[in-house]
Amino acid sequence: PLFNTIDVSKIAVSGMSCGGLQTLETAPDPRVTTTVVCNSGIFINPGSGFPGMPNLKKDDLLKLHTPTLYLLGGEKDIAYGNGMDDYSKINHVPVFVANMNVGHGGTYGQPHGGEFAKVATAWFKWQLKGDNEAGKFFTGNPCGLSQNPVWKVEKKKIP
Repeated sequence: PLFNTIDVSKIAVSGMSCGGLQTLETAPDPRVTTTVVCNSGIFINPGSGFPGMPNLKKDDLLKLHTPTLYLLGGEKDIAYGNGMDDYSKINHVPVFVANMNVGHGGTYGQPHGGEFAKVATAWFKWQLKGDNEAGKFFTGNPCGLSQNPVWKVEKKKIP
């Protein structure tokens, strides 16, 4: 029923925790147009993850070719250090990091995914549908999301 209704020129990859590593592993695919990494990041010490996790190195970040969003659970998030280190190393594509001090589980257990879902949805609307109103969360100086006191944000290469 969805044949010819999906725009295959607009493809996002996204994942949380271990899935965020899988996202970073698949993001270099040339068909991907945006990347969302939730509560994750490449391990600062390669190989320090669980067996079966993608064994990525920080150099793999150079393979990113699309605008990228990191959603992190603040300093309480076990992945905070890895995600913020990724952000510090990404300088060649637009990248936005949003931290909310809620820990590794984000707000996914709240109705409709809580604040994390609102931010991710706005990113997808902006990146995949060209919705500039949703893009105001991320654009401008200061950007719209920074007006919400529960979020701490940083960005590079985003107007």
